[in-house]
Parts: sequence; structure tokens; C-alpha cells
Amino acid sequence: MRITSHPQQPTPHLSPHADPLDPWATSFAHGSPGYPPGSNPSAGPRKLHHGIGSAVTWALVGCTVVLLGVAWFLSAIFGSGTVLWLGILAMVPLGLCLLGLRWVDRWDPEPRVLLLLALFWGAGASVAGSLLVGDIFTEVFFDPTGALNMDLFGAVIQAPIVEELAKGAGVLLIFWINRAHFDGPIDGIVYGGLVGAGFAFTENILYFADSYLGAAAPEELATVFVLRGLFSPFAHVMFTAWTGFALGMCAERGARRRWPLYLLLGLMPAMIGHFLWNGGIGILFSDFLSFYFMLQVPLFVASIVAVLLLQRAERKLTRLRLDEYRASGWFTAAEVTMFATRAGRRQARRWASAIGRRRIMKDFTSTAMNLAAVRHRIAAGNATGFDVSREVALLHQSHRQRAQLLAGI
Repeated sequence: MRITSHPQQPTPHLSPHADPLDPWATSFAHGSPGYPPGSNPSAGPRKLHHGIGSAVTWALVGCTVVLLGVAWFLSAIFGSGTVLWLGILAMVPLGLCLLGLRWVDRWDPEPRVLLLLALFWGAGASVAGSLLVGDIFTEVFFDPTGALNMDLFGAVIQAPIVEELAKGAGVLLIFWINRAHFDGPIDGIVYGGLVGAGFAFTENILYFADSYLGAAAPEELATVFVLRGLFSPFAHVMFTAWTGFALGMCAERGARRRWPLYLLLGLMPAMIGHFLWNGGIGILFSDFLSFYFMLQVPLFVASIVAVLLLQRAERKLTRLRLDEYRASGWFTAAEVTMFATRAGRRQARRWASAIGRRRIMKDFTSTAMNLAAVRHRIAAGNATGFDVSREVALLHQSHRQRAQLLAGI
């Protein structure tokens, strides 16, 4: 599809029917790009409003306050020193989760403030919500006859429902206040995964503290650390990633008004996965090794394969949509290759670093990725007025960033 109209501003650098093999493309292939004809290197940089403002600030402040409250609550129960050093121990599985999610997010990185918001919600608000609602949930299903095993009920029924609802609320919050960046399933997986990682961090402190204060403290703590921190650090990440994935599909399809349906579709596999994880031993399997290698490992491998397939589809989509801009003269063929391939990005980063403009190149690439997502919704007929106006602003921003990147070269 060709772009049929341009913003009311001089065409950035090429006429709609210009030959894409211009000096920029030719010189970039040799590692030293030159500025395309018809462009305006003197255009000053101007930032595009991405919708990250007061709403995110207030949400982050609120999550920080709740997180501090949770820390105070745990310190009052276990002691501040115990919580501190067990928190350091819980950083090990958290670090593994953050490294994994950074790998997932490497193609189109999300804003750091929003990633922090997701992490803080998981570690604070979702834990507080689960504790508060969990007590109410238990009272509703209280069985005075004792016929109901409350420990088993809490693990396989209460925890999957209450905890996934609490975590899902955080993903939904980011979905609503982050329209400009939460625009696809990969984004949803990243935000959902971070909420899950934050929740697991605080929950690990609770489990570590229970074992640390037990009679067989050293051995029991070591066992719990290995099982939760090393064997299954990504459990909560995988559960809540389902919720994020569903909301990401909702955003990609331009169906934000139908978010309750997509949220429900995401919560269902999240809760089922949580149920299988908590109830695997005793309900489905008789020993840990069978449970681990026949359920946990296959689920983890399947998650990795699913992410790889989504990343591959995202790269193809990026090239397809940016090629439409190339056909209309907004980008060159070399720029499309630069944005849509790993090799192109590596070459671009090396070149930009050599002239001290790596950050500008990073911003230029981010703008192109946002354009590809917006163009996809427009091409699919799912665009809103916000998408149309954002496309115009992003096109002009890409023009200014190119000018800033190549000024004086």
C-alpha cells in the first residue's frame, strides 16, 4: 500500500517516485552515509509527545509508596535485617528474569520508566492486592467442617485466581496509559513478564523467610532457593506474560474498546498455567523430577519458541510496513534494511558510535519501529484518529532525527 497523502510540510528527502538508490543508500553501504538530496540538515530536533506524562508519574509514585509499605510490612514480621539479606538473595532469580526479558525486548525496547512501573507494580501493588483479596477469598470459601483442604485450596485455586487478577490489573494499567508504546504482543509479553518478575521477587522473600526461620534453616533455605530461584525463576513471568500477550493483540488489532474480552482471554491461560504449576505435584505427578521435566521444562521451551516466532514475525512486519514509506519517499531502501535487519542495525550502531551519535541513531530506529506499528494498524483498517495524527508526527520526527544525525557530514 502506498501512502496517499503527506503532512503539510516539504517532503523530507525524496519525491514519491524518486529512485531509492540515492547517495544515502550508496554511501551507507560503504559505512559512511551522506545526506540525501532535497533534505534539510539545518532542521532542529523536536521531541514528539509519546503520552508518557503525569499519568505515568503518578502511577509510578503510587506503586513506589505501596512497595515501601510492603517492605515495611515484611520487616515488621521478619525483621528488617532478614528482609534485607533475603531480598539480596531474591535478586538472583530476579536478575535472571530481567536478562531474559531484556532479550525479548531487544528489537524494539520499551521506555525505561514504563518498565520500572511494571516491575514496581508486580513487587508491591500486586503483592498487597493478593494479600488483601486473598483473605477475603479464603473467608468466602471457609469450610468449618474441615472437609476442604485449605492449604491445597489456597495453592491451586486461590493463588491462580487472586494473584493473576492482581498482576493483570498492573498490565491493564500500563495498557491504558501507554497507548503510544504498548502496541503489540511482544510489548505485552515484556510488560506482563516484568509484572510477574516483580511479584516473584517479593514472593521469594516470603518463601525464603519462612524456610530461613524454620528449624532446619540452612538446609531448607538452600532447597527453596534452588527450587524457586534456579529451577523455576520464570514461572510468574510466563503466567502474566499471557495476560500481556492478549492485551498486546488487542492493541495491535485496534480493538481497545474490547479490552475486557482480550483481558479475559489472557487471564484464562495465565490462571490455568498457575494452577498446573502449583498443583502439578500431588495432583498430576507424584515426584518433583517427573513434574519438572515433563511439565515445567516443556512449558518453558514452548514459551521460548513462541517468543522467537513472534520476534521473527515482528521483523518481517517491520520491513513490510517501512517499505511502504520507502515507496512513498519517506525512507530509502538502505534505511529500511538498516531498521528491519539485525545486520543493518549493527552496522548503523557502529557507524553512529564512530561519530559520537549512537543515541541519535537509537532514537531514529525507535521512531521507525513506532511508525511500522502505526502503519500496520492503518493498513489493517484498525486505525483511530490517534494513530493517524501520530503517524504524521512520527514521519516529521524521523525527518528531524535524520537531519540531526547527518548534520555537518
